[in-house]
Amino acid sequence: MANPIKIIKNGIINENPTFVQVIGMCPTLAVTSSAINGIGMGLSTTAVLIFANLFISLLRKVIPDTVRIPCFIVVIATFVTIIEFLLKAYLPALNASLGLYIPLIVVNCLILARAEAFASKNGPVASAFDGIGMGLGFTIALGCLGLVREFIGSGTLFDVTVLPEAFPRTLLFVMAPGGFFTLAILMAILNHFRNKKA
Repeated sequence: MANPIKIIKNGIINENPTFVQVIGMCPTLAVTSSAINGIGMGLSTTAVLIFANLFISLLRKVIPDTVRIPCFIVVIATFVTIIEFLLKAYLPALNASLGLYIPLIVVNCLILARAEAFASKNGPVASAFDGIGMGLGFTIALGCLGLVREFIGSGTLFDVTVLPEAFPRTLLFVMAPGGFFTLAILMAILNHFRNKKA
């Protein structure tokens, strides 16, 4: 089995879903208008990734190749439904804020890609660690996007005002175009440091 630390590092840095692979862009751009939303979406996706990877890996020898994608989607949808029920029960404000994007985790290409590329070819322990790594990478990316957009657009961090009223707010950053601008800026910064290191 591959080194769990290496698998997790791979998901966070080398193959970060948002900044390197550029997958899962729908929730990345839609829900990151605040840090809480970004982290909440990232952690929800992480939970689904871990359990979906684990179960798909356990069932990989039982699932016929001809119907593997529909089977993967059924497994993923099961865990998304469980996460949605838990959010409705214990974090209703976050659930209301994320809205339709929680059920849309089912069709997030990140989860299906990891099921196909990793979980269907590796053991359960390695697949669970892959889910942790990719999920943490996704959560960190969404959290960073949310922090920057919330700070510049609203002058707050985690819904706490940090900039005085005299400081001009750039509302564009909490709107849809702000997601694209922030993602582009953060990707450029990350690529600069990656190229410098190489």
